[in-house]
Amino acid sequence: MGSFNRRDLGKGLGSVAVGAAASNLLSGTASAAIQPLDLSFPADFVWGCASASYQIEGAVHEDGRGQTNWDVFSHTPGKVANGDNGDVACDSYHRYAEDTQLLKNIGAKAYRMSVAWSRIFPNGRGRPNQKGVDHYKRVLDNLKENGIEPYVTLFHWDLPEALPGGWQNRDTAKAYGDYAHYIGGQLSDRVSHFMTTNEIRCFTDLGHMVGVHAPGLQLPPKGVNQVRHHGVLAHGLGVQGLRAAVRAGTQIGMAENTTIHVPVIETAEHIEAAKKATRQENAMFITAIMEGKYTDEYLASCGADAPQVQAGDMAIVGSPVDFVALNVYQPVYARAADNAAGYVTLPHLEHSPRMASPWLYVGPEVIYWAVRSVSELWGPRTIYISENGCSADDTLVNGRVDDSDRVMYLRNYLTELHRASAEGYPIKGYFLWSLMDNFEWADGYGKRFGIHYVDYATQARTPKLSALWYRELIARNRVV
Repeated sequence: MGSFNRRDLGKGLGSVAVGAAASNLLSGTASAAIQPLDLSFPADFVWGCASASYQIEGAVHEDGRGQTNWDVFSHTPGKVANGDNGDVACDSYHRYAEDTQLLKNIGAKAYRMSVAWSRIFPNGRGRPNQKGVDHYKRVLDNLKENGIEPYVTLFHWDLPEALPGGWQNRDTAKAYGDYAHYIGGQLSDRVSHFMTTNEIRCFTDLGHMVGVHAPGLQLPPKGVNQVRHHGVLAHGLGVQGLRAAVRAGTQIGMAENTTIHVPVIETAEHIEAAKKATRQENAMFITAIMEGKYTDEYLASCGADAPQVQAGDMAIVGSPVDFVALNVYQPVYARAADNAAGYVTLPHLEHSPRMASPWLYVGPEVIYWAVRSVSELWGPRTIYISENGCSADDTLVNGRVDDSDRVMYLRNYLTELHRASAEGYPIKGYFLWSLMDNFEWADGYGKRFGIHYVDYATQARTPKLSALWYRELIARNRVV
C-alpha cells in the first residue's frame, strides 16, 4: 500500500515549480518534470465481459429446458415493463458462436456467463437433461477454441419453477448444492473459475421483500430473513458441492453486489466509518459468508424475526472461497457519527449525477473502495470485478451508436480501479456489464447496458463506441 496517489499530484509543487512549468509551456518547451499519469494494469490482468442466461439465451421451450420463476413472472401482466419477457431475448442459445466473435473482436480474454439451472435439471433436481449439458459444453468449447476463458456462474436468478416453495423452502438450497456438484463434475474439465450465486440480495430482497423481481412477493420481515438465510446457505452448499466434484486447482467464489460505503471525505474517521458500514449493512450476505456467522448487531436488529439457523449451517455458509467477485455500480456514502453504530449513511440526492436507469447514480470512487474495503475487512487472496457498467439511452444512427456517456462512465470507474491495483490490493480482473444489450429484468428491453447494440427485431449486433474504446483499453492494458 502507500504508493503514489494521483490525488496528490499537485502536492509538493510550489509556486516556483508551477511557475517554471507554466513558463516552459508558454515558451513551447515541454516540461520534463511533469509526465502523463501511467494508468497501466499488471500484465496478467484479466479483461472480459459478462452476461446471464435468462437475459440473453431465449429458446425457453427448447431441448428440455424447464420453466423458471422468471418465465412465470415476466408473463404475469404488469410485472415487466412493456410486457417484455425472455422468451427470445438475444437468441444467444443459437447465436453463441457469433457472440464469441464479439468477444474476440474486442480482444477480451475472459467471459463471465451463467448456466441455466433449469436446462440441466428441468425440475430443479432429479434426472439431468443431457441436451442442456451438451449445449453448455459446446458453448465452452467454442470459447476456449477462440482463446477466451470462461468464468461460469451457476445461479443468476432463473430458479426452476418446479421446486416447491422456491427460496422460502430450505430444500431449495439443498437442491442447489446437488446441482452445483453435478455441474462441477461435468464442466470442470473446461472451466477453471466457478461462481456459485449472483447477487443474493437481489433474488432474496427484490424478489421476496420489495416484490419487483421474481417471484414478486412482499413477505414480512421474518420470512425475508429466512429467505436470505436460504440464499447464503445455498452458496455454501454450492461451494461444498463444487469442491467435491471439480478438478484440482479449480477456483471457486461468488459474485456479490455488496453495498459499498464510500467515506464522505478521505479522513481516518470517515474511512473507518465506511468500513464499519460496509461490514454491518451487508451482515446477512457477504459478511456472513466471509466470517461464517451473523453479526451480533444484525441478530439484535432482527429480534424475534431472526432467521431459523440449524446446527452446522454457519460453517457451511462460511465455506472458504478462493476469490471474491464484486458487482459494482453505485456508492452509498458514510459519515462518522457519535452513535452506537459509529456511522450514518447518506442517501443519494436528486441532483446527484446518474445514468439512464433511475437507480444508477454515478460515483466512480466506489469501485476503489469496493476493492479496498473488502480486502481490509476479510483479506481474500483474489478479487474480481464481476460486473460494472451502465445503462444509456442508446440509439442506432447511420449504423453507429456514439455512446460517449458510457465511455465517460467506464473511463472514470476504471481509473479508480487502477488506483486500487496500484496500491497493491489483490484485484486481478474486470468483467464489463454487458457484452450486449439484453433483457434487463423488470425493465425489460427498455434499458440498454451493452457495449454492442442489439436490434431485437433482427438480432443484429452492432459494436458501439464503447466497444471500440474497450478494445483499445484491452490492447494497451491501460485506461485510455
